[in-house]
Amino acid sequence: MTRHYDAILFDFDGVLADTEPIHWACWAETLAPLGIELTWDTYRSNCVGVADRNMLAFLASLARQPLDPETLRPQYAGKKDLFRRRILEAKPCASATVEMIQSLTEYRLAVVTSSGRQEVEPVLEYAGIHACLDAAVYGEDVKRHKPDPEPYLLAASRLGCQRPLVVEDSAAGVASGTAAGFDVIQVPSAAQTPELVLKKILRSS
Repeated sequence: MTRHYDAILFDFDGVLADTEPIHWACWAETLAPLGIELTWDTYRSNCVGVADRNMLAFLASLARQPLDPETLRPQYAGKKDLFRRRILEAKPCASATVEMIQSLTEYRLAVVTSSGRQEVEPVLEYAGIHACLDAAVYGEDVKRHKPDPEPYLLAASRLGCQRPLVVEDSAAGVASGTAAGFDVIQVPSAAQTPELVLKKILRSS
């Protein structure tokens, strides 16, 4: 029997790994010396699913005095370094998620993220997920980020798949997968990814 989907394309932050609180904490700590207060609610409402470098204008707008977004470039570099140090300590990939990925041997798998390779790949390798992936699309691989369809179209092209399922958590990611013409499921949190993905593919079999 032919499966409904021939591939599964996963976002990373908030889908495969519970990293958004770590991203937020690193940004908040990095921006505090500039007098920029970034609360979790503000980050969650405006920054989830957005590439870091595309967030600079918004973050600059939070300053008490007018601030050129370009002045945050050094802070962006510092935030990335801080994130890379903290992410492996946090072990953000749940064991149930790792087991799910390792069980999906009948599907071609890819990660499609707006985050950079240097931030994501070490986490995938540490969790034992990287070897299970047939392709990956990182933020630096595309010119147009989510919600543009380019990231998911590139992933599908690299896999040679025709009927992928996209797994996302953010509105921007859902819009990207939908614009690419693919089925999309939106997960409320990384903790719920295994249950919702397995339920979806079982129903589609």
